[in-house]
Amino acid sequence: MKPTTAEEILSLLDAPFTSTAVGAALEFGLFWLLDENPMDRNGIAEALKLPRVRCGYWLQLLVGAGLLEESPQGYEPSPAARQAILQEFSPQSWSLLAQEARERLPGLCDLPAQLRANHLSRENLPSAYVTRMSSDLDQARRFTRMLYELHQELADQVTGRLDMTGVKRLMDLGGGSGVIASALARRHQELEILVVDIENVCIAGHELATQDRMEDRLTFQAVDFAKEALPSGFDMILECDVDIYSDELFRKVFDALVPGGRFVIVDQLAPGDGIAPPSRVHWALDGSLHDPEFMFPTAARIGRHLKNAGFQNLSQTPLAITGPDDRFTEGMILTEACR
Repeated sequence: MKPTTAEEILSLLDAPFTSTAVGAALEFGLFWLLDENPMDRNGIAEALKLPRVRCGYWLQLLVGAGLLEESPQGYEPSPAARQAILQEFSPQSWSLLAQEARERLPGLCDLPAQLRANHLSRENLPSAYVTRMSSDLDQARRFTRMLYELHQELADQVTGRLDMTGVKRLMDLGGGSGVIASALARRHQELEILVVDIENVCIAGHELATQDRMEDRLTFQAVDFAKEALPSGFDMILECDVDIYSDELFRKVFDALVPGGRFVIVDQLAPGDGIAPPSRVHWALDGSLHDPEFMFPTAARIGRHLKNAGFQNLSQTPLAITGPDDRFTEGMILTEACR
């Protein structure tokens, strides 16, 4: 909403109440609970162990947001909620998305002070992600499943556009969910695929592959590739939506490819240093609250890393990928270079 009146500005100031009310509903699994069995306020309060009056106010916010409807049988998901929530992702993935949004709130609650702060917090850096996933298998399972669901459309469209000529062995670098690897395996029956990621993510990815009956096509190998060497002998290495780039990593990739092998990167890249794609401005601001100099990678930066690592024949192609939300697809660029 782009406000034009004082009333609309006031509505924006009230927006956190609605946003967090929706997040709580997703974390509690409310829409799935009511989809199976509409309930009145008291039934919902009892099922979720909430104070009744408070529960009623919360439900009013959700009705006002257009996500619940009240009928003689009780509250139930609205048609909009059924389409946008129930039919899109699993309750586990929605719960994690809501949890991640909630965990960003502390910094936003005191935003005037946070905007002026000039310190580096390590809790949102790539190393923190590795620590969280490595220390908590359940969290790794939830996060990996969420990515698997969010990236279905991306996987279908990316794998349909890759030139696989001469590719017999492929490494999916940081592709622990297996969503890209599975899509490639379905298209190319003779392709040998190794998925490389940290241990807990590989465990979660292998479980997903088993559920999809793809466990015989995909091999998972635990490697902390920011610190350890990569296995070698690959015709293509694919890095899709991983957002870990450096001269050091790209030299490891170079060494892991056979002569003439190709390195393919698919990621959302910023149009310039310090500029965020419109659909990712909120993530950019959140990143800058942890690191004042935070910037999304650009095509120029990726190109410099590739050249510094010895790659040649660099090409970069924008990908117009459709999806349920532009935040997961806007600004996708396919970068390819040869050893």
